Amino acid sequence: MAEAPLIIIKDVVKSYRRGNQTLPVLTDIDLTVPRGAFLALMGPSGSGKSTLLNLIAGLDAPDSGEIVVDGLTVSDLTESDLARWRAVHVGFIFQFYNLIPVLTALENVELPLLLSGLSRRQRREHAENALALVGLSDRLDHYPAELSGGQQQRVSIARAVVSDPTLIVADEPTGDLDRNSAEDVLNLMERLNLELGKTIVMVTHDPHAARRARTMIYLDKGVLSDAPQNPLA
Repeated sequence: MAEAPLIIIKDVVKSYRRGNQTLPVLTDIDLTVPRGAFLALMGPSGSGKSTLLNLIAGLDAPDSGEIVVDGLTVSDLTESDLARWRAVHVGFIFQFYNLIPVLTALENVELPLLLSGLSRRQRREHAENALALVGLSDRLDHYPAELSGGQQQRVSIARAVVSDPTLIVADEPTGDLDRNSAEDVLNLMERLNLELGKTIVMVTHDPHAARRARTMIYLDKGVLSDAPQNPLA
């Protein structure tokens, strides 16, 4: 029997209010993401890419439609249930790292585990293992300001995987990096997908980054397509 998809999105509509206006962002979105996929979501600025990513990650709720992740209809959960679900099942990688400046790399990576019930020793062990995975065992006690942009992004990736999440969502993970650092981050994400089987949904405007994914889809004016109007160069 074929394995069930990890993500199923059906008839999702999302809009935002601005004053007296309703601004449509996503229109009748249908999307299925297999377990173990590495999906790049591309599209012009304002196309709704980050909105769709936030809906998948449970950071926002659709106006209508259904979002199912690993058999759970997350679009029906309350805010408190969503927060608990995200803490266990979703790892986040952001463009600007979102590290806490007054915490060391190790302490930043430990953060998602604080509500896990693990002991302090277990949390430290998990965080050390995650930082070893991204090649930063020698930077455990360094603060974000003491790290390069590429190293900070690797800390954020370690934080994303430390709780062994079901899904990793990445919003422009290479957007603030130079080419060499971006290549290191993409290599690492590829390893997480191919070697550890992590399902990754990545928003990017960079064709080079998108090519590293195993699947690409395109969003323009709130509508999904499997082919861009302007093909990748």
